[in-house]
Amino acid sequence: MNLLALDTGTEFLSIALRTDGPHGSRVVEHQSAGGAKASTDLIAAVLQMLADAGARLADLDAICFGSGPGSFTGLRTACSVVQGLAFGAGVPVLPVDSLLAVAEDARFRALPDAPVLQVTALLDARMDEMYAACYRFESGQWQTLSASALLRPEDWAASPAGDAPHVVAGNVFTVYADRLSPASLQAAQVVPALPLAAAMLRVAPALLAQGLAVDAALAMPSYIRDKVAKTTAEREAEKAAALAAAVP
Repeated sequence: MNLLALDTGTEFLSIALRTDGPHGSRVVEHQSAGGAKASTDLIAAVLQMLADAGARLADLDAICFGSGPGSFTGLRTACSVVQGLAFGAGVPVLPVDSLLAVAEDARFRALPDAPVLQVTALLDARMDEMYAACYRFESGQWQTLSASALLRPEDWAASPAGDAPHVVAGNVFTVYADRLSPASLQAAQVVPALPLAAAMLRVAPALLAQGLAVDAALAMPSYIRDKVAKTTAEREAEKAAALAAAVP
């Protein structure tokens, strides 16, 4: 199976290409700074990766992208680029849950041989909030235990893992270090992880088998949050509340 995957929903740009040949599958990866540079570097990096592998867009079985949750601008960038590439090549698009990709990245890094695993995936949503979801890995398949949600770090509590090892994964452990529940963190293995494109390649075959690929025109990001910035009034209200709380 020939697959291209990319993610621009965090501060990093991640691209991965899988090509199948007579000697098995080959995966190549590219990672660089994301943010504003992602929109200018992404297409050139994809085309160069394909050229280096001797592959064409038309050879792909699908193009995957991190559909969110994540940065509004980053998600739109990935989706629009994937739509353009897929439409021109006549290949389907596979939106991949970004938090599922975090869970798979953590599994592959920390416990690749575990037959059963529970992973809570946490991504920084900025504005003093984070995205969270919980998954179970068993018999080589991922199952969603709790869907993506937006919450404040102090409102998060780990779900019981039962018989499975529990991993808490993501990019929130530094920025929200003093706001995450110590008890929840101590009850699990903490693994820094991101929605890397290589992780999307590993989950893609199962998602494709479930019929989750869509026509390029129907690909959409999953934003979760319905706003990208607080209003001036909201920011002033927060400042006033913080000042009031600081007064003995």
